Amino acid sequence: MDDDAVEIPIEDVLDLHPFRPNEIRDVVAEYLREAHARGFREVRLIHGRGIGVQRANVQAVLSAHELVLSYYDADAHRGATVVVLRHEA
Repeated sequence: MDDDAVEIPIEDVLDLHPFRPNEIRDVVAEYLREAHARGFREVRLIHGRGIGVQRANVQAVLSAHELVLSYYDADAHRGATVVVLRHEA
């Protein structure tokens, strides 16, 4: 097992604040795979408001991820993004 591995709890919300900026893309991609595998259809990624760097990183991953049907800002302050995951009928 990788000594640097972090166990991510798979719930319908993931707060990205505890992760280093260079980990965000990988964390989001892995979280989406696990959330989809567990049957979630919608999840919320909390990236914070700031100047929008983490929001842009998160949404870049989402725009290219095969399990993402759509995504949108969760609120007017853009502190989180809601992700709608694909599901098999």
